[in-house]
Amino acid sequence: MLLFSANLGFLWQELPLPDAIRTAKAAGFDAVECHYPYDVPVEAVRTALSETGLSMLGINTICGDVAAGDNGLAAVPGRENEARRAIEQAIGYARAIGAPNVHVMAGKAAGEAARTTYMANLRHASALAAKAGITILIEPLNRRDAPGYFLQTSEQALEIIEAVGVPNIKLMFDCYHLQIMQGDLTRRLQTYLNSIGHIQIASVPDRREPDHGEIDYRYILRLLEQLGYDRPIGAEYRPATSTEAGLQWLKDYR
Repeated sequence: MLLFSANLGFLWQELPLPDAIRTAKAAGFDAVECHYPYDVPVEAVRTALSETGLSMLGINTICGDVAAGDNGLAAVPGRENEARRAIEQAIGYARAIGAPNVHVMAGKAAGEAARTTYMANLRHASALAAKAGITILIEPLNRRDAPGYFLQTSEQALEIIEAVGVPNIKLMFDCYHLQIMQGDLTRRLQTYLNSIGHIQIASVPDRREPDHGEIDYRYILRLLEQLGYDRPIGAEYRPATSTEAGLQWLKDYR
């Protein structure tokens, strides 16, 4: 049976996070995930998760100074202290709400110094996360939506995972980003499945509901079932109108 997670960074943004969790449950989602929950008290999130029986699959480290153009910190040379504070904040919050994954945002950077910085920060993150039973996720982002972002392809991510050499760093396989950057999703899913920690979906090219566009998600979801993937798939898309108005895909894909 296919399972789906509502990404509350995009879905039901008009609601406070605890209410969005409850609404996702009522809409038929099997889990939730979000980006930056840090302004919401841990106890309020825990209560909503307990009431609904949903798990919060993962959260992100903060971007940094968004007004200044930051999109993460972990690969940015000279900002190691900020990056590690963000990592510690995310792991602490994830542990408090029982989230099994933390996505460490790489940020805008390039070159060997950025790679070295990123790997050092990932080693720091993986060591802290291991103590809490948490997996670190890294996610390639497409250069159209995230110009200058350090991590852009699945191969780059997997090479870094192999070089860091710890078992609790996995690939966040976002079909939207990887279709734009590389395509060939079938082969990549088949080849990289054991290195994937989470999968996300959205239509391409508009990042709306996953029921149209150039990716045939009926095919992708059947493939994942055939491959034995049994974890919730993250719905990380921007609703065309309201979240509720666009949920027919969830019923159809069941």
